[in-house]
Amino acid sequence: MKETPMILDLAPGTYYWCRCGKSRNIPFCDGSHTGTEFVPVEYKITERKRAALCSCQKTKKAPFCDGAHKNP
Repeated sequence: MKETPMILDLAPGTYYWCRCGKSRNIPFCDGSHTGTEFVPVEYKITERKRAALCSCQKTKKAPFCDGAHKNP
């Protein structure tokens, strides 16, 4: 798992952020959570934007990075 945010240019649409950390496509869900208690976070982008998405799964503002990766 990566400990820094992923800075991505996102097109308008619906996305699913991986909450379990098992996805092969972090920060996006690929269904790897199946059979666990984890459920991906759905979020919608209404206009093209650059976003810092959490890839450490520690954020309190999912799916966006809040700097939690800097805390031990």
